[in-house]
Amino acid sequence: MSDKIKIAVIGATGSVGTSVLDICSHFPQIFDVKALAAKSNSKKLTELGRKFSAETLCLTAPDEHNPKYDNFRYLSGVAGLEYIVSECDIDHVVFASSGVAAIPALQKALSRGINVSLANKESIVVAGPWVMPLVKHKNQLRPVDSEHSAVWQCLRDAPKEEISRIWLTASGGPFRSFTAEQLKNVKPEDALHHPVWKMGAKITIDSATLMNKGIECIEAMQLFGMPSDKVGALIHPTSQIHGMAEFIDGTVKLLMSPADMRLACAAAMAWPKRLPVADKVLPPLEVSSWDLTFTEINEKLFPCYTLAREAGKKGGAYPSVLIGADESAVRHFLNHEITFTDIADVINETLETFSGSAPKTLDDAISLVAAGERIADELCKKRRHK
Repeated sequence: MSDKIKIAVIGATGSVGTSVLDICSHFPQIFDVKALAAKSNSKKLTELGRKFSAETLCLTAPDEHNPKYDNFRYLSGVAGLEYIVSECDIDHVVFASSGVAAIPALQKALSRGINVSLANKESIVVAGPWVMPLVKHKNQLRPVDSEHSAVWQCLRDAPKEEISRIWLTASGGPFRSFTAEQLKNVKPEDALHHPVWKMGAKITIDSATLMNKGIECIEAMQLFGMPSDKVGALIHPTSQIHGMAEFIDGTVKLLMSPADMRLACAAAMAWPKRLPVADKVLPPLEVSSWDLTFTEINEKLFPCYTLAREAGKKGGAYPSVLIGADESAVRHFLNHEITFTDIADVINETLETFSGSAPKTLDDAISLVAAGERIADELCKKRRHK
């Protein structure tokens, strides 16, 4: 009988999914890839299915030209994701896709007691109240984002009453040394060049505005059960230190590593063991390059960070509305329809304009994302026509 970890990867063709599968390829004696899912890239998904001898493939948004796969169980739509976590023989699911489509599958996986590695912000920021109560045991839900993974690893089994504060780190993006006047002239092409990480367009813009760090603070509040005043972020340009935990005796633990998603993936997938990634995948940091430089975030220059933290503090409808408003504002910025500094103004006005009530169900929370996007779309259109 095989004692391999039987794994499914949702979002297999994206950047995080690619990192996950790279770990699987380096450690085939540990991981057995059973199921793979993507949005619509049938060609790449089929190639990955063959490479890893997966049994099941799923496309959540297949177009009519996508072929049926000869040698795989073929699934489609959101129901396909739910089938994978409900019916397939798996021990561990990695949720590496963006958006809200995979939330029902995440809920089912947790309810079944399946271990989960999570790299999907919306699942926690939008759906946290309907996801976190389903966690059946400590470390069943394992964060994969580098910052949350770092905090998770620093905390390990520390009692909550001993934790004073947790800190996330931010590279500061490409504009950390800009003036307010310079930020007004930033173009999408400028903002898409992140100094450390290679990511998709949306998250790269969120990193440039520091909205991403504010959203990560909301996520950390939910993941670690911490109030907003015990969650913070600091600028750390080299991205060597990814997160820190401060304890009531004044001790601070921090996690330092190369800026490579494969390390966070390996930590989550193999927990509680550590894999010899430094030997097989990438070298460790040289002592001579260690950097412990931190600065506070300038919230006047990067108001998106503050808006997100305030939304997390208020709770209720605000995190969902924030996610929708940001989605709209970033899209309009990438289309050259609003300015870089307009992004924060549009999101702020959306939050001030919104007058609905707190969500009572997961469907309510998801619909509030769309509501925030609609309000922001109208505000962007008005700015575009000025």
